[in-house]
Amino acid sequence: MEGFPISYNFTCLVLLLTWSLIVYLYYSFWWRPELRLRKQGIRGPPPNFLLGNIPEIKQATVQNRSESTPSMESDSFSGFPSFKQWCKKYGNTYMFKLGALHFLYATNPFMVKEIKLFRSLDLGKPAYLQKDRGVLLGKGVITSNGPAWSHQRKILSPQLYVDKDTLNIIVESGITVIKSWERILMESKDGLDADIMVDSHMRSFTSCIISKLMFGHDHCRGMNVTARCHTLFKAMGTPTTIGIPFLRYLPTKANRNAWRLAKEIHSMILDIAKNRCGSSTTKDILQVILEGSENGGPGPSSAHEFIVDNCKDMLLAASEGTAISAMWGLMLLASNPEWQARARSEVKQVCGGHLPNFNMLGKMKVLKMVILEVLRLYPPVALVSRRALQDVKLCNMQVPKGVNIWIWAPALHRDPDLWGPDADKFNPERFIDGVSGACKSSHAYIPFGVGARLCPGNKLGMIQLKVLLAMILSSFNLSISPNYRHSPTLGLLLEPEHGVNLVIQKI
Repeated sequence: MEGFPISYNFTCLVLLLTWSLIVYLYYSFWWRPELRLRKQGIRGPPPNFLLGNIPEIKQATVQNRSESTPSMESDSFSGFPSFKQWCKKYGNTYMFKLGALHFLYATNPFMVKEIKLFRSLDLGKPAYLQKDRGVLLGKGVITSNGPAWSHQRKILSPQLYVDKDTLNIIVESGITVIKSWERILMESKDGLDADIMVDSHMRSFTSCIISKLMFGHDHCRGMNVTARCHTLFKAMGTPTTIGIPFLRYLPTKANRNAWRLAKEIHSMILDIAKNRCGSSTTKDILQVILEGSENGGPGPSSAHEFIVDNCKDMLLAASEGTAISAMWGLMLLASNPEWQARARSEVKQVCGGHLPNFNMLGKMKVLKMVILEVLRLYPPVALVSRRALQDVKLCNMQVPKGVNIWIWAPALHRDPDLWGPDADKFNPERFIDGVSGACKSSHAYIPFGVGARLCPGNKLGMIQLKVLLAMILSSFNLSISPNYRHSPTLGLLLEPEHGVNLVIQKI
């Protein structure tokens, strides 16, 4: 009995310290950033204690799907309807939360301009990309920050230069698509037209290219890796799974599937890499990554992690985004026969029945305008994300350390104040004088990201799109299939939820 008071006091002390720690953490990570933003006049929807605004986002998404059918001319918020509701209430700069993570929504053109011109590494990629999306993206060039990012980008960026050999690979992959569509037509009932879903063809086109660039003579095995990466990409869910406490650790069905796929991809990449031991003659992207892993420097903690994470990042960035842009491009050309005819006429005049080369691609002005307009209306990376790694000042606003910034590109790209009253319409003519002549501020066009983290593969992606669309337009007439259901949806990228169905006819 004499020990009871000591035990009781000790328990009370532990509870008091625990409670004090909880209060401190709550203030530091939950309330303090929000308080600092509120003092600057930034408002936003009130968050749930544990989940933030995730329940509200999910409810708005379900309600939007049940109440309306997406229209091609009102798509600026179709991938994330909550943004539209909050913009009406709080303006184009507000805060919200996903779990314990703080977000600043910013489509104010002046703030976007400052972010675009911000060169300090104090504005980097969000930590949730390595945590909530770590099984897919790891700690490679897409998700890393500071010296680790600089080191990896320096290694990888030069490998995305498009030379004559790269263009030959792109053209060869385009020929494969053309031949596969010709076979489909031959096997159709009348041999005149066929209703096809183009998704797998577009992904096969981009996967073949990056597999050859990445793995060289091992590209067949590389195609298997790319296919597994795509399956993992599709399994990673929506942005509303970001920030849910401890979700990534729970052995849910989705997590177990993702862990299994990640393990398979890890083994497949390292198996290919092991065959390169001692090789110095092969100069594909994998070889450059292998040499980078041996030379040290900041980045993923182990050589194996460096190799796998950067291979996955390169495969995903080069295959998924370009394939999705090609899908949207074909859909818009099929929906706008006058522009399809203009682009086809230009291609035939420039190419004269020959396969495209660098000289020809440079002369395709109409096709370039079409691609720029496709990327304006449906940018695959619809959510451009950044994180304040230190306190940063943007447009007279102090953004606290740890706050994530989301720029919803479709809203910026379809703002009538910037692009004119036809901002929601497909009108490639607006780009006749380039991006600077298309809208009031060239900083409002961000299909390849912003600032120092601009996509290093944007030129490769543009050339792939030019070659593919030019070859398809030379061979086929396109029209929208009655089976096509228009529904842009946001997973990790903005993509057609039900795929793209087209009716093709041989020219």
